[in-house]
Amino acid sequence: MKHINPDYIFETSWEVCNKVGGIYTVLSTRARTLQTAFGDHLCFIGPDVWTETPSPDFIPTTDFADWVTYAREHDNLHVRVGRWDVSGKPLVILVDFKPFLEEKNRIYGDFWMWFGVESLTAYGDYDEASMFGYASGKVVDSFIQFHDLGKKKIIAHFNEWMTAFGVCYVKHYLPKVATVFTTHATSIGRSIAGNHKPLYDYLTEYNGDQMARELNMVAKHSIEKIAAHMCDCFTTVSDITNKECAQLLDKSADVVTPNGFEDDFVPKGVRFSSARKAARVKLREVAEALLGYELKDNALFVSTSGRYEYKNKGIDAFIESLKLLSQAPLSREVVAFVLVPAWAHGPRQDLSQKLTNAYTHYTK
Repeated sequence: MKHINPDYIFETSWEVCNKVGGIYTVLSTRARTLQTAFGDHLCFIGPDVWTETPSPDFIPTTDFADWVTYAREHDNLHVRVGRWDVSGKPLVILVDFKPFLEEKNRIYGDFWMWFGVESLTAYGDYDEASMFGYASGKVVDSFIQFHDLGKKKIIAHFNEWMTAFGVCYVKHYLPKVATVFTTHATSIGRSIAGNHKPLYDYLTEYNGDQMARELNMVAKHSIEKIAAHMCDCFTTVSDITNKECAQLLDKSADVVTPNGFEDDFVPKGVRFSSARKAARVKLREVAEALLGYELKDNALFVSTSGRYEYKNKGIDAFIESLKLLSQAPLSREVVAFVLVPAWAHGPRQDLSQKLTNAYTHYTK
């Protein structure tokens, strides 16, 4: 097999400059290797969801200013170009997908006629995710047209069902662009497990389409399955997830690409000790403000983190283990944290006030 390097790579994810779950870690910790190999011919595309406050991970620049203006005036695309503030500082485009929500019924109708995507029963986060995927496809299209890259070797890589509309867009409007679609866990498999059904014990007995109807997951499952079959290269991140894909999506991965992380993902030596100490100080401040009393110096802090999926991410097991721990004789205080980003509008006012008072006290 002949190895061909692409001239450009566009990689799209809902978690580019948007820390929600593990895919942020996967992409951000391999960005440096890709950026070293491809320079600014590697571009990440993420959702521009930071409207009220600046994104902590996005560094705005004036790169491609002429194209930004062209995209707005010619394609009705509102984009911001900058750098992702992770190792390697790769080029990133954030796109505002919200204007396309007004067109979603037309877009859903087109995708039904062209590809058979079933969006009729969609609910929840489906609309936002789908319009982001669609907008990402338009970003790739607009960038190629403006820079006259039609004869270049280009890969458009889309991660998870949330970007699968981008796969369909590129296949329809940009057939010369190679598409890669990666699922890190199937949406229907995630739903099966999240509904307390044994996923892997009975994996060979499940039918993905049937379970999608039973669990009201038809729309998400439909677009994910179609993208998996339609893309030029379908990948997943482990052999066990590949079995899930084969059973529930009726499509095995073309390539299994295990997740890899940069060596500097976890700081070492003095940097690690300093970061750990600073984190412990902050955790203690928050805990004491919430509890209303001072903790002992030898208090043990334990935590879990991840996407807000109570069962799939083991939050239930973590809480159950704390119950068992509370029944055991302990020689020191134990404070547990569930550090999960959810639909929050900032800290409670009473907590914010207590933290302000605590900061004043500590700095006197």
